[in-house]
Amino acid sequence: MLYALYEAGFYASTPFRAAARLTRDFWSSPLNPARDSELGRALYANADLFANLTRRYGKPAWRIDSVEIDGHAVRVRPTQVWSTPWCKLTHFARDMADMRRAGRRTREPAVLIAAPLSGHYATLLRGTVEAFLQDHEVYITEWTNARDVPVMEGRFDFHDYIDHIREMLRVMGPRPHVVAVCQPGPPVLAAAALMAEDGEESRPGSMTFMGSPIDARLSPTVTNKLAEERPFTWFQSHMIDTVPPPYPGMGRRVYPGFVQLASFMSMNLEKHQEAHQRYLRQLMDGDGDGAEQHLKFYDEYLSVLDLTEEFYLQTVDVVFQRYLLPKGELEHRGRLVRPDLITDIRLLTVEGENDDISGIGQTQAAHDLCSGLPAALKQDYVQPHVGHYGVFNGARFRDQIYPRVREMIWAAENELSRNPANAALPKGTKAA
Repeated sequence: MLYALYEAGFYASTPFRAAARLTRDFWSSPLNPARDSELGRALYANADLFANLTRRYGKPAWRIDSVEIDGHAVRVRPTQVWSTPWCKLTHFARDMADMRRAGRRTREPAVLIAAPLSGHYATLLRGTVEAFLQDHEVYITEWTNARDVPVMEGRFDFHDYIDHIREMLRVMGPRPHVVAVCQPGPPVLAAAALMAEDGEESRPGSMTFMGSPIDARLSPTVTNKLAEERPFTWFQSHMIDTVPPPYPGMGRRVYPGFVQLASFMSMNLEKHQEAHQRYLRQLMDGDGDGAEQHLKFYDEYLSVLDLTEEFYLQTVDVVFQRYLLPKGELEHRGRLVRPDLITDIRLLTVEGENDDISGIGQTQAAHDLCSGLPAALKQDYVQPHVGHYGVFNGARFRDQIYPRVREMIWAAENELSRNPANAALPKGTKAA
């Protein structure tokens, strides 16, 4: 029913959207002598806003063609290196000739950025990727929109996510580093714990958790309280719908991205209303730079994907209702997940002072779970004056958070280079 209403609303607004586009084009045409009049700018601005708010937003492009490293432009090419129907592993390959010109001749640490599977595309982490490209070989998880996966491809759940992370780390080679942004925290920690217990040579060299609900019982936010107050059956009956034709995944049961987006928007409705009002004023005042920044943000923010029913409901159950990982009760494929067996993977947790999605303490909980790690291998940082998105994007991330992550990763990399024996251990043994 949700999808039917959503599709009906989109198609019902088509003639109005077409009219708005014609109005926008007419009042922005250089051939229109009244385009710069107060009335002309007002009509153009309102038509543009309506057209943008009612159109479909597909998966955004990465738009990372190059990065500046030590004053030199280095070309970047996103390359798919591994994939399943549910995810592709993208490597942002930096041009080696450009790297040599920038004075970078040695191998730099390989980092897997585990993007959240919670409604938005991985491109929401564009700024995160650009920062890490300064000093690392960057890989990222690009999760597939569930409505685009045919039913014949089967299911994808919380445990499949763990398996995907493990397999991608193996593809990257010995002792890569992993950065989990928000939602992936619990499954990434579970994957690292299983790999550590097995002594896999591709277990992470370090793990960074940024605004992650490792233990959602701590400093509960509005999101946490909603999950606690509603019975599990409510989520089953109110948040799940069937993908209609003509999508490739027709018939699949999903948590629609537009439902998640509505939840996001409602949490900060006044801010979004103010942003759109400011956009209108910018258009009417001829402030092209300000309007362009608004469009860039909302082109990303309004682009959402569907989650499979089983992944969404298991995440609600495992992470936000039964808290299986912090309680030591999470089992994966019949095995108990034991973060306490992690002994040689450096740990950094990062939280935002004003995070209204993952409250302070939820990410820090990883330190208590990883009780086998020496204190020297653990770090925690709380960034003042930032909310959830400021933990992994924006000026404070670039200037204050990223340098700390980089320092920790390079410390782990240097330690591994001095002690190559730590790369691989016999299965079932603990790292020293």
